Amino acid sequence: MRETASATISRKGMFRRVMRPTLVAILLSSAMVSEPFLSSAQAQTYSFSNVTIEGNERVDAATILKYAGIARGESVAAGQLNDAYQRIFASGLFETVDLLPQGGTLLIRVKELPMLNIVDFQGNKLVKDEKLSELVKSKSRLVYNPAQAEADAAQIAEAYRVQSRLAATVDPKIIRRSDNRVDLVFEITEGKVVENEGISFVGNRAFSDRRLKQVLETKQAGFLRQLIKADTFVPERLEVDKQMLRDFYMSRGYIDVQVVDATGQLSRERDATFVTYTVKEGQSWKIGKVSTVSEVEGVNAAEFAAVQKMRSGVTYSPAIIENNIARMENLALRKGLNFVRIEPRLVRNDRGQVLDVEYVIKRGDKVFVERIDIEGNTTTLDQVVRRQFRTVEGDPFNPREIRQAAERIRALGFFTDAKVDAKPGSNPDEVVLNVDVEEQPTGSISLGASFGTSSGLGLNVGFAETNFLGRGQSFAVNIATASDTKDSGISFVEPALLGRDLKLKLGASYNETDNASALYDTRKVAISAGLEFPIAEQSRFELRYKAFQDTISNVDEDASTLLFEEEERGSEFGSGLGYTYSFDNRVTGLNPNSSLLFRFGQDFVGLGGDAKYVQTSALAVAETKIFNEDVTLRAIFEGGAINSFGGYSTRVTDRYFGNGKIRGFDTNGIGPRDVDVDGHTGTGDALGGNFYATAKFEAEFPLGLPEEYGITGGVFYDMGTVWGLDNTGGFIDDDAHLRAAVGLSILWTTPIGPLRFNFSNAVKKESYDKEQSFDLTIATKF
Repeated sequence: MRETASATISRKGMFRRVMRPTLVAILLSSAMVSEPFLSSAQAQTYSFSNVTIEGNERVDAATILKYAGIARGESVAAGQLNDAYQRIFASGLFETVDLLPQGGTLLIRVKELPMLNIVDFQGNKLVKDEKLSELVKSKSRLVYNPAQAEADAAQIAEAYRVQSRLAATVDPKIIRRSDNRVDLVFEITEGKVVENEGISFVGNRAFSDRRLKQVLETKQAGFLRQLIKADTFVPERLEVDKQMLRDFYMSRGYIDVQVVDATGQLSRERDATFVTYTVKEGQSWKIGKVSTVSEVEGVNAAEFAAVQKMRSGVTYSPAIIENNIARMENLALRKGLNFVRIEPRLVRNDRGQVLDVEYVIKRGDKVFVERIDIEGNTTTLDQVVRRQFRTVEGDPFNPREIRQAAERIRALGFFTDAKVDAKPGSNPDEVVLNVDVEEQPTGSISLGASFGTSSGLGLNVGFAETNFLGRGQSFAVNIATASDTKDSGISFVEPALLGRDLKLKLGASYNETDNASALYDTRKVAISAGLEFPIAEQSRFELRYKAFQDTISNVDEDASTLLFEEEERGSEFGSGLGYTYSFDNRVTGLNPNSSLLFRFGQDFVGLGGDAKYVQTSALAVAETKIFNEDVTLRAIFEGGAINSFGGYSTRVTDRYFGNGKIRGFDTNGIGPRDVDVDGHTGTGDALGGNFYATAKFEAEFPLGLPEEYGITGGVFYDMGTVWGLDNTGGFIDDDAHLRAAVGLSILWTTPIGPLRFNFSNAVKKESYDKEQSFDLTIATKF
């Protein structure tokens, strides 16, 4: 039941807290002054043969006497009476307390604080009562405390402030009831969300406002402000933004950068902010002379210099220094040099704007790790956190390794925050590593919708858990349907098999197509298992096994003869081993403006079953940013080959179709096709090919729109082909005809996922190819 509060919390109690002890002291002092002829002892002490207590109802007299601490017949000084008053009042049970000496009797008169009958909230719409009840300490059936009510009001206001409702007010009021009870009502005015109407920079010359805005956690409000939460003003983000700006500039060689200030100014209506960042960039520095020296007897500096990869002329970055120090210290560990440390010494050359770097090998302090304590992990097992350390109890303490372990813990994605601190241990040469984490949800149930011009409208339902049972394992189930496909799969990943950096992957999938672009249906069932492990700092290797069964059915009577032949073979089973080598420097690369991803893999199918072939695939993606990182250039090279053996001929379920590989062409729009002798379409069936190769070149750039809209432009040029069949009976064109397309793109980053609008024109094609001038892809979860 809600009522309008009729009485505001009285400030008298707070006034009495301050004034009552003073008044008691003044009265007692006045009594002493008014009797100038009494002896000194008589003027400063009292003796009470009786103590009377009035006004108490719930609190018994013995409890009050215990707080007072005054015994009958005991000599009591004025200061002791004041202390007794303080103790009684500090119990938090009484609204007023009076200590009145009356000859040989001490009268203690109290007024008990009322009991809380109901704690209610009014005016709140965004935050439910249940959530607010968890925030406040004032509870029903507890003693009402005005100071606690004020503290609870401040806690509620803080909850709204975190949601960027800086104008929110909370007024605690009481409604008096019978039997010394009160209802406590928090009257809440939520106010409006304070949004960032503008973000600006002062002092930036090397990078545009648009580029720097991309670095920040704080975002500027756009026309999707109702969906975007990052555009609300949170003061705590400003310090994070300042650090991110510093890191951004430092990684690009600006060693003297200063983020002088970050301020958020409220509008007059207090419903919007204007955030300004003031920076002093300085100049970008490059690496000059690089050398390595040893201050440890018997340690050869040349061996350590050989493992570092920094070269003169590259742009300075702290990450480059850290990566090379890590390589050198790892070499020291392999050589059994436990307490060797690498110290970088930088020498500025202002004339050439270069930094000479000298790596000094020196003897570090002999400090060991006593133990690793982990706190805050209510769901995640200790072992998941502990295996992020390369250090165990008893190992030499390496501060750099501990910082890297902290980064690995944060990168797990299981925690909202993770702090790792080193504190003194039980001995001077030992430290204790304290890990304090805060769990966050890691599971999700998703309902999704997708749309593609080729696949139509689709729906999917999925469950995913990235920290399954708190073991750091990943488990996912997904079911998706579209107008012409049914897809489902289940996967499980153990990232640290046997406690090592050895990833176990298990999966199963089912795919069924009834494609309007083809005159046949397919069904594929597969299971797989794999092991993935690192072979270098930026390289990984995967070994896998896969077993599958493919079926072709319902071939149309007007279809190609080749398809009828492949249908007659019925369901075919395949089993094989494979591997993939991958190199990825997108995270750990030395150049923040360039990256390279490369994958190469092969599957050897023929370990029993019907299918017998070797499938080879390769992918290379190179990316760089130019014009002060406002323009991104990207080149993508991709190819695949299926080489059959043992008399086996590939089927459409094995072959490539190039779908999605070259823009400007429809599904099954290119590649080998059933045609007549004049090159015109015969049955028109796309048959797929044993080989494909593509090269795509694209650029992304700003369109001059506000960065908060998330809309950029792009241009692209795609080229490639699909070719080659084992069986070319009839009129089938399986030659390697080059196709090419050019186009424009609109890229829109939205809260519901990335959208890409491609407008394409096929500039090189065959007469029987199927073109597609527009393509839109969206994947959304809600």
